[in-house]
Amino acid sequence: MCQHHHDAPLRSANADLQEIEKKMDRRRFLTKTSLGIGSLALGSLMGMEKIFGQSKSGIPPITDSSMGLGDLPHFVPKAKRVIYLFQAGGPSQLDLYDYKPKLRDLHGQELPDSVRDGQRLTGMSADQSSFPMTSSAFNFKQYGESRAWVSELMPHTAEIVDELCFIKSMQTSQINHDPAITFFQTGHQLPGRPSMGSWLSYGLGSDNENLPAFIVMISKDAVRDQPLYAKLWGNGFLPSQHQGIQFRSGKDPVLYLGNPENYDGNDRREMLDYLKSLNEVQLNTYGDPEINARIAQYEMAFRMQTSVPEVTDLSKEPDWVYELYGEGSRDPGTYAANCLMARKLIENDVKFVQLYHQGWDHHGSLPNGIRNQCQKTDQATAALIKDLKQRGLLEDTLVVWGGEFGRTVYSQGTLSPDNYGRDHHPRCFTKWMAGAGVKPGFSYGETDDFGYNVVKDPVSVHDLQATLLHLFGIDHERLTFKHLGRRYRLTDVEGEVVKGILS
Repeated sequence: MCQHHHDAPLRSANADLQEIEKKMDRRRFLTKTSLGIGSLALGSLMGMEKIFGQSKSGIPPITDSSMGLGDLPHFVPKAKRVIYLFQAGGPSQLDLYDYKPKLRDLHGQELPDSVRDGQRLTGMSADQSSFPMTSSAFNFKQYGESRAWVSELMPHTAEIVDELCFIKSMQTSQINHDPAITFFQTGHQLPGRPSMGSWLSYGLGSDNENLPAFIVMISKDAVRDQPLYAKLWGNGFLPSQHQGIQFRSGKDPVLYLGNPENYDGNDRREMLDYLKSLNEVQLNTYGDPEINARIAQYEMAFRMQTSVPEVTDLSKEPDWVYELYGEGSRDPGTYAANCLMARKLIENDVKFVQLYHQGWDHHGSLPNGIRNQCQKTDQATAALIKDLKQRGLLEDTLVVWGGEFGRTVYSQGTLSPDNYGRDHHPRCFTKWMAGAGVKPGFSYGETDDFGYNVVKDPVSVHDLQATLLHLFGIDHERLTFKHLGRRYRLTDVEGEVVKGILS
C-alpha cells in the first residue's frame, strides 16, 4: 500500500484538530478552565456541597482567591445566623433609650449654637426661626442588673435589657431616608451595591439547600410613610442567586413559585432539565457566569415549592407561643407574625433574616405616633429574644434592632405642652444587638446632655457592618468582589470592628 494511504487518516485527524483549535478561541478556553468552576457550582445544585460555604458534612469550602474570598470563615465565628429588625423611619432615641434628665429643666429653651455648631439640618427644619428643645413626654426607669434606662413605651423590652447590648453612639453621614437606609443595608448611599445579606450569602453560602440564605419580610401593619425598595436586599454586582427573597403574607409567600393549574412536579422537573441543558450550551458558548446563577435560581425555586409551604405554616405553634409574641402573631404579615416567622426560619438554618417595619418618621405628633409604633413592636421584639434564648438559639444567633438615624432634641414645628415633633438627626442615635458574640446587659458609647453629639466611643455605619461580619468569622477587609476593575467590599474603604462590645 502506498505511503500516502497510510498518512490519510493522520492528515484527516490533524485537519479535524486544527478545525477544533480554530473554534477553541481564547474566550472559550478560559470558559473551559478558569470559569470551569461554574460546572462545579452546577453540580452543587444537584446535591454536591456549596461552592462558597461550609457544608454540614464538614467539607471545607471551595474558594476563588481571585474574588477576594480566601478561606472562609477567616477565623472561628461566634454567629451562625442574624435577624435584623430594621425600624425604618428613624426611631427617637430620646423617647426610647437615651435618657436625658437635664432636658426636663431645659424644655422649651433654645438649642445653644455651641451645641449645634453649624451642623447640617434637613430642608424640613432648616428654615425654622426657633429651635426649642423638648424633653421626652414619657417616663424612664432603670431595669435589670445592668440598670439600663428604658422608656415606659417599651415595657416588654425592659424585661430583657440584661440580654441587650446598647450602642448609644451610632453616627451616619446620611440625613435623608433613602440614602440613609441604603447606606445601612449596602454600605453605600447610592443604589447598586450588594446588601449585607447578599455579602453573607456570597461569602458563606447556605446551610439549607432548600431555602434561600437571605430572606426578607415587611410588616403589613406598619404606617408606610417611607417607601422601601428591592435594592435594599438586592445582590448588586454579586451573582443573582445571592439576592434576598421576599416572603409575603397570604396564600403565596413567594411570588410565581407555585405551579400553574394542571401542571405537576414531574412536568416541572422535566422542564427544568431541558432548560438546564439549554443554559449549559449557552454557558459553554459565552462563558457568562450569570448563567450559572440563573440555573441556581430555577433549581432553588423547584426545591422551595416543597420547603416554603412547610416552613411558613405556623398552624402547629402552641398557644403559649402566640401569647408570648402577642395576639398580632396570629395574623400573617404583621410585625409580630414576622418575628415568629424569623425564629422559625433560623431554626431551618436560614442565615440572614431581614425584617422591615415602617412608620417611625415622626416629624409631628410624635407622642401619639411613637406610642402606636411601640404597641405594635415592643412585645414581639422582646418575645423573639426570649424565644431564641429558651430554645438555645440566642447563643449563635445575632439580633440587631434599629433604624437609619435618630431624631433631633429640638422640636420640628411648634412645640406645645402636649405635642411635638422631631426632625432627622444623623449625629447620634441608638441601636441594640443581642446574642452571638456581643456583651449582654451592656451599654456602649455616650452622648452629651442634649442628646445632640457623641462624646464617647462613636460608632459609624461601616464600623457596625465590620463588627457584624467579624461575628461571622469574616475579616471585612478580605471579603471583596472585583467589579469593573475595582475590588469592592461591604465596608467600602472604612470600618473598624467595635471590639468594646464583643464578649
